[in-house]
Amino acid sequence: MDMKFGTWNVRSLYRAGSLRAVTEEILKYKLDLAGVEEVRWDVGGIAPAGEYIFFYGKGNENNELGTSFFVRKRIVSAFKRVEFVSDRISYIVLKGRGCDIIVINVHAPTDDKIDDIKDRFYEELEHVFDKFPKYHMKILLGDFSAKVGREDIYKPTIGNESLHEISNENGVTVVNFATLKNLTVKSVMFPHRNIHKFTWISPDGKIYNQIDHILIDRRGHTSILDVRSFRAADCDTDH
Repeated sequence: MDMKFGTWNVRSLYRAGSLRAVTEEILKYKLDLAGVEEVRWDVGGIAPAGEYIFFYGKGNENNELGTSFFVRKRIVSAFKRVEFVSDRISYIVLKGRGCDIIVINVHAPTDDKIDDIKDRFYEELEHVFDKFPKYHMKILLGDFSAKVGREDIYKPTIGNESLHEISNENGVTVVNFATLKNLTVKSVMFPHRNIHKFTWISPDGKIYNQIDHILIDRRGHTSILDVRSFRAADCDTDH
């Protein structure tokens, strides 16, 4: 199944009109599937959203976090199921050619969170990842809060095209998880101008980071033909 997909931390769909605005942006880039983070809703469910079906999970007790999927109606026949594991992790199962496609949407803890929170997140992610047979195609996408570098020691799990030269602590954790699970970090493997690499900008507009990523199991890594960011996408978010 040919599919154009993406990921976006929208920071909130709590504001009036934000769901419509995000839906229009996703349609503008002709995405078939979008994993969206930081919905910040207090309930989960399913809702129509223009050309899409919107599957959403709830955030935490403070109306923070929460992940979701936009599935374009043209591919909804491939939809099998969706599960919201926590306020940081969800997955959707699609019927592919000869195997299922598992897309896991994540919103990882930021680098400043205590180790216990980060450890629990990756333990939960590993549990979700390991529940599916190896012959299924697995794609991880989302806000990993991780700067993945270009260090030779981490190749071939990573490539030469990251915005960053050196991985930060969260980046090393992502690379270690990818290596353990035989994944490749495809978001740092395609040559693009820097403006098409960064996924986060500081409030003062001076710092640019590439912290949102797409990973895929190495067996099927050639299935992803390109990864880039679109700086024109707008819904009042820093991503």
